[in-house]
Amino acid sequence: MKSLPPTLQAHLDTGVTTLCWCWKVERTDGVVFGFTDHDRALTMAGIVYEPDSGFAASELRANSDLSVDAQDAEGVLSSGRITETDILDGRWDNARIEVRRVNWADVTQNVLMRRGNIGQVRRGKAAFVAEVRSLSHMLNQTVGRTFQYYCDAALGDTRCGINLDAGSYKGTGTVTAVTADRRFKASGLSGFAAEWFELGYVAWTSGANAGRMAEVSRHSRVSGVATLELFEAPVRAIGIGDSFTIHAGCDKQFKTCKAKFANAVNFRGFPHMPGDDTVLRYPSKGDANSGNPL
Repeated sequence: MKSLPPTLQAHLDTGVTTLCWCWKVERTDGVVFGFTDHDRALTMAGIVYEPDSGFAASELRANSDLSVDAQDAEGVLSSGRITETDILDGRWDNARIEVRRVNWADVTQNVLMRRGNIGQVRRGKAAFVAEVRSLSHMLNQTVGRTFQYYCDAALGDTRCGINLDAGSYKGTGTVTAVTADRRFKASGLSGFAAEWFELGYVAWTSGANAGRMAEVSRHSRVSGVATLELFEAPVRAIGIGDSFTIHAGCDKQFKTCKAKFANAVNFRGFPHMPGDDTVLRYPSKGDANSGNPL
C-alpha cells in the first residue's frame, strides 16, 4: 500500500481533484524526456513534462507474487520527440521510466506509482506501443557463470584481456559499392584475411549511420577487395563513401581463442568438459574391456 504525501492526501480528501499522469523516461544514452496527459506543460525537478506528446498509458497492474508486472505506453510516431528512426535504432530499448500521479495545480503534490524499464516495442505505420516492465523483471536475469563449452566473456572486456584497438584487430574502411541493403564492398581492409571480422562489429564514422554500430555476419575477400555483410540492414541506407571502423570478432571457441588471439590462458569456457555423447556412451559386447577411457 502506498503512503501518500500529506498535502496530496488532503487534496484527494476534498473530493474535487486536479490530477494527471506524468512519465519520466531516461534513455540509456542519458537523454531524459518528460511527458504528461495534462493539456499544459508541467515542470518538476527541472524536467519539463510536455503535453500533447502522443504518449498515453494503460492501467497499472501489480501482483504480489514477484511476477513481472507490465503496463503499455502508447505513442504517436509523429511526435517531435519520439521518432520512428530512434525507435528502430534501439535508442528507447531498456530506457528507465517513472510513472507519477501529480496534482497539476501544485506539482509538489505527487506520488511515484511505478518504476520500470521499457521492454518490447511494437511499431505500426503511425504509432507504437511500448511495454513498461516492473523492476521485478531483473530477477529473470542470469547471475553468475554457466558451465559451458563456449567462452562467456565479451571480446575485449577485462576478463578477456584482448585490446581491440590494436592494429591487428581493428581496421578502417570506406564503402566503395553497395550490393544489397546490408552488404557492401569496402576499401582499406586489404591487409586482413577473409573471415577475420566475422562476428565483429562496424562502427560508422560518417554518412547517414554515423555514430551507430552493426554486427558483421560475413567477411570475404576477392582479389584484395573486402566484402562485408551485416546481420541486419541499418535503419538508414548505406551510401558509397561512408567510412567506418571495424573490429575483429570471435566465435567463442577455444581453438579460435588460441589461434586467432593467442589468448588461451584467458579462455572463459570449459572446452574439455564431456558432452552428451560421452555421458550416453556405454560398453558393448566385443569391446576390449581394458579399463581405458571410453
